[in-house]
Amino acid sequence: MTTSDAVAGSTLSAAAARLRVAVPPVADRVAAELRLQLAEGILLPGARLTESTIAEDLGVSRNTVREAFAELAAERLVVRLPNRGVFVARLGPGDIRDVYTVRRAIEVSSIRGGGSAERIAAVRAAIEEGKAAAAADDEEGLGSANQHFHGAIVALAESRRLDTIMAQVLAEMRLFFHKATLDAHFYRGYLPDNEEICEALEAGELDRAGELLLSYLNRSEERQAAVHGD
Repeated sequence: MTTSDAVAGSTLSAAAARLRVAVPPVADRVAAELRLQLAEGILLPGARLTESTIAEDLGVSRNTVREAFAELAAERLVVRLPNRGVFVARLGPGDIRDVYTVRRAIEVSSIRGGGSAERIAAVRAAIEEGKAAAAADDEEGLGSANQHFHGAIVALAESRRLDTIMAQVLAEMRLFFHKATLDAHFYRGYLPDNEEICEALEAGELDRAGELLLSYLNRSEERQAAVHGD
């Protein structure tokens, strides 16, 4: 083998290694899918998760699903009960306080930084999605639109790390929002606030948008604390 062949081989090996690092492991992708299903309200608090069913639905091995469960358990989104199985977590008042602490830190800072026209348009799209769901009396759709609104706010920062954190936060939010949605019109109360925040963002009034969002989050936390008996 010539020196140039050796260099070429080394370069290819390095490229292959980078590719392996860049492509998320299958278990991570399964965890991301389950996290999304939690955030969209598909998986409910206390629901039993079956390895074989999820493996078949997603076309992966049971061992891969087991690894995904371990990742979600570390995030406190699922719990493994001895001799019973894996269940979607039920969150308590302490979890609510913690989640809102994170939300204030990342959502308010993201909106105060503004964003590209495309990112701001995504915030507006979530508002319009919510209006359409309200017009159709689709309460679950309203819930998902509200999730998309808050996800789009964090996406303004164009930070993969913040998006990753927010994906977990959105899943936790939906878990403790389920109890609040015993009030059939729970999500409708957020639409006017979302609209006002979005209008401030679109107008470039970023400090005002941040203050509106901060007040919104404080009121939301108080409401959740009352619902969950804190």
